[in-house]
Amino acid sequence: MNLILTIAWTHVRHRARQTLVAIAGVMTGVGFSVMMAAMMEGSQDDFIRTLVDALPHISITDELRQPTRQPADIAYAAAEFHGLTPDVRRPGIKNPMATIASLQSWVPGALTPSVQSKAVLRFAGRNLTVSIIGIDPRTEADVSNLATHMKQGTLHSLYRSSNAILLGDRLANKIGARVNSNITLASAEGATMNATVVGTFHTGFRMTDETTGYVLLKTAQILEKQTGIVNEIRVRTHDPMAARLISERIGEQTGYKSISWQEAQEDLLSAITLRNVLMYTIVGAILLVASFGTYNIISTITHEKTRDIAILKSLGFREHTIRAVFIVEALLVGLVGAVLGWIFGYLLTRGLASLEFKTPFSDYNHLPVLYSVKHYLLATGVALVSSLVAGYFPARSAARLHPVDIIRGAT
Repeated sequence: MNLILTIAWTHVRHRARQTLVAIAGVMTGVGFSVMMAAMMEGSQDDFIRTLVDALPHISITDELRQPTRQPADIAYAAAEFHGLTPDVRRPGIKNPMATIASLQSWVPGALTPSVQSKAVLRFAGRNLTVSIIGIDPRTEADVSNLATHMKQGTLHSLYRSSNAILLGDRLANKIGARVNSNITLASAEGATMNATVVGTFHTGFRMTDETTGYVLLKTAQILEKQTGIVNEIRVRTHDPMAARLISERIGEQTGYKSISWQEAQEDLLSAITLRNVLMYTIVGAILLVASFGTYNIISTITHEKTRDIAILKSLGFREHTIRAVFIVEALLVGLVGAVLGWIFGYLLTRGLASLEFKTPFSDYNHLPVLYSVKHYLLATGVALVSSLVAGYFPARSAARLHPVDIIRGAT
């Protein structure tokens, strides 16, 4: 083995310029693949974190998983009736506190009750339809990032006055409301109340910031004209990726419709999957182009060393030994190029992360990147495999050369 390494190193060293070109090709391929993977996965993780962590991972509503069956359907299996009005069902989750206590015994995460309501907001002669969400400020911070999105006031400001409300900053600007402004809320149930603005928030999602207000649970229950109603339980899991499985189990246990963030954002996740396919395709193409450089160098070395091959074979070297010499040469080029590619890729990634940019749609100042050992290992593995394949075919051709034909000048 030492002899094979010595011969391979001698061949590579004496073709320094071509060897450096091949190493530079592998280094460039590995470096840019690491940079692209870090950039695309970093932006993906940042997008998911912004989208998912801003909202609960699972929402349990008072909608039943299966529609309520008609009494006639229950009584007569063979009969079919049309146009009947279903039984009036009391809205809200039954025994919400008991349901939450039962789920807390096994759900890996935090839960909080909520009341979803619609209302017409009236202020300064303007009427806007808004979503009113009743929350418990003591547990809301465990299931969403609303507390970190506050621009004025805090979640506990809701305790500051009777019928207090937190408005999205875009909504507040649209109607001209400020902290301590008095607004009027009129629900679809016919309830009307005066509310005091005690704070504003900015989530970064335009629809939320323009159409949403947060109040205490009891305030939302008054708007719904139903004391004690809870029509949504929100869950934040320790592992967001496990939300779908947990959501299915919750639905089976409670009988209510449970929606995970993956189900709510299926279109976006499909787009992310396609983007990942595109990313790995581009990375693979970069490394493939680099492997052609390695193939060219090894082929050139093989062609120029035909007489050396004849001498080695006449000295008793077997075909597999000759093949191993040129494969080792290719692996040396790939390995050195990959190691240099780590450094190059890391510097490229750091350079991208240091770039500052500003847009009217984002508060971020730096491009999000992800530093992961997986990217380096994956790029190195592909580079070595490409180098191995690139070196195998010239090595096989070299090993098949007959020493007599070479010495006679037949080739």
